Amino acid sequence: MKALDTKLNEHFGGKVVRKDLTKLVKGNAIVPIYVLEYLLGQYCATSDEETILQGVETVKNIITKHFVHRDEAQIIKSTVREKGSHRIIDKISVKLNDREDQYEAYFANLGLNRIPIADSVIREHQKLLSSGVWCILTLGYVSTDEKGTSPWVIETIKPIQISISNLEEFKEGRKSFSKEEWMDVLLQTIGLNPDEFTFRSKLLQLTRLVPFVENNYNLIELGPKGTGKSHIFSELSPHGMLISGGEVSKAKLFVNNSSGEIGLVGYWDVVAYDEFAGKTKSTDRGLVDIMKNYMANKSFSRGTQVYGASASMVFVGNTDHSVPYMLKHSNLFDALPKDYYDTAFLDRIHAYLPGWEVQKLRNDMFTSDYGFIVDYLAEILKELRKEDRTNEYSKYFELSDSITTRDKTAIIKTCAGLAKILYPHGEVSEVEMKELLDFAIECRKRVKLQLQNMDETFEEVDFSYTIKSSGKKVEIETLEVLEHLKPIFEKQVIESEIKSEDAIETKVTTPITLSAGQKIIRDNQTGISYDLLFGAYLLGTTDFKVVDPYVRLPYQLRNFMELAKLISEKKDPDTEVKLHLVTSNNEDYIEGAKDAFEQMTYSLESIGIIFTYEFDENIHDRSIVMNNGWKIVLGRGLDIWQKTGGWYDVNEYIQEKRLCKACEVTFVK
Repeated sequence: MKALDTKLNEHFGGKVVRKDLTKLVKGNAIVPIYVLEYLLGQYCATSDEETILQGVETVKNIITKHFVHRDEAQIIKSTVREKGSHRIIDKISVKLNDREDQYEAYFANLGLNRIPIADSVIREHQKLLSSGVWCILTLGYVSTDEKGTSPWVIETIKPIQISISNLEEFKEGRKSFSKEEWMDVLLQTIGLNPDEFTFRSKLLQLTRLVPFVENNYNLIELGPKGTGKSHIFSELSPHGMLISGGEVSKAKLFVNNSSGEIGLVGYWDVVAYDEFAGKTKSTDRGLVDIMKNYMANKSFSRGTQVYGASASMVFVGNTDHSVPYMLKHSNLFDALPKDYYDTAFLDRIHAYLPGWEVQKLRNDMFTSDYGFIVDYLAEILKELRKEDRTNEYSKYFELSDSITTRDKTAIIKTCAGLAKILYPHGEVSEVEMKELLDFAIECRKRVKLQLQNMDETFEEVDFSYTIKSSGKKVEIETLEVLEHLKPIFEKQVIESEIKSEDAIETKVTTPITLSAGQKIIRDNQTGISYDLLFGAYLLGTTDFKVVDPYVRLPYQLRNFMELAKLISEKKDPDTEVKLHLVTSNNEDYIEGAKDAFEQMTYSLESIGIIFTYEFDENIHDRSIVMNNGWKIVLGRGLDIWQKTGGWYDVNEYIQEKRLCKACEVTFVK
């Protein structure tokens, strides 16, 4: 067991589960993860392997015997009739029949309708009155000759929901984990392998949880398919409802005027709209107007009655074009339906998550380690919803006066939500709060920049803040603007050919001024290559010494060969250059590395590079030292990119397309 798993079991024993177990028990059952983990939590919340195996079999049997598959509904009904009663798992919704003055249950999979249910159950579990809640119940059958009387009886019913959680105990347990450990625990809880994600990528995933801890929080995420945008809202909490964007109506969402029934916003903490994008989708303009009022004022009216609610709104959908295309030809809201392509509506969005930064999910991105039982975490997030931490940032920072009230509200709600998720115990340093504030500002600035693009009446806003301890002003820019509209790394033009009018070719050399200093690369930044970073500094060199302790795995060897290729392009074609690598290794990799280096030696010799290498177990520095007087200090060594999707991913072959890891490169004369 990993050290983090051991630590998690030590401080949260009985509230964690191994995440690969869910796949073992799910089978073909179309049931949310929180339902399965509720059951796994009853039988497998332990680190004892034998108990886990027994528990998995128990849960499998429960799912097999009691979960209602639609195509087996008649068999279940027959079983209940023959036995007199039977325990089942189904999704139940309840409506009030005012003519009969009774509540009636509707079974999603079993297909039973209008089954009487006790008033006391509804008083205890009011969410049953919404679109449906997964329940474990005992269904009875009592034969009767009385006309109009249903033979079906709900004997016992329990919504699948963990008992109320101890928030103080949760906060106390959090104190034993570092920021990095806690982020990894949360990533594992939602089923992801934290080793495959950078800090920023983890933050993107965890921001999807903010609507669960902040009342009336409005989030949008648009990006490519296959990145798991809707997964959290459908699978990981009984307090969230995912609906198709095309199935929304005023009555379903807010209130039914004819019956007076409150819609989804009255029962759920989060209402998420799946497949929200699509220019040709038909929408109800009246619904958009009600949503605008609700998202701004936390209230809505239909008829003469005004209602209040705290449900957060989430909109997820797919983009039609690449980010550079949208920035150049339209805007980042380009894919939305016509009636939602409305600046007044979009201005209510607190944060725009850049879905194009989220990598498509691969098998190695899922975890088999321990995480919280998702239902337990869902209850904790619901409890944290009651806390107000929106002014916590002001202990360290002061936002620019030019930031509007709406912009400020958006920023501090995102910041507060992330603080609740990452630091529920309230212990946040200035550096840690700065990370959250920077990200929150960027998510709101992304919205505002697009609004300015769509409507020139939106004034430019100075999205900056002052650090109180130093008086330093910090300006925030979105990553896509830095990449595509204000590139940090301009390609240096070394030589260009100009044809004169009389067709005589004249070679013109553009002088390059190289200077000492530093270049900073952000997590998930694209458009970066070795050539853009330091290509010009390699000119005039005949002797290279590369120091990097980690050149052993296939992608690290690929990086080194890409550096060698760049050196061959920068050197004089008629001269040989020396390239010496100093690296470290261990018993698991050293033989494979030696074989690779020997093959490199013969290969590189053919392009005028004399390659040598040595192993030194004591090196920590990462640098390229050259005999032209320059030294390049590489904060992460040559390993500046995140993992690609493999041989069939174009990013494997084009450095500028790869997502970067945060790092610094320093140039010393």
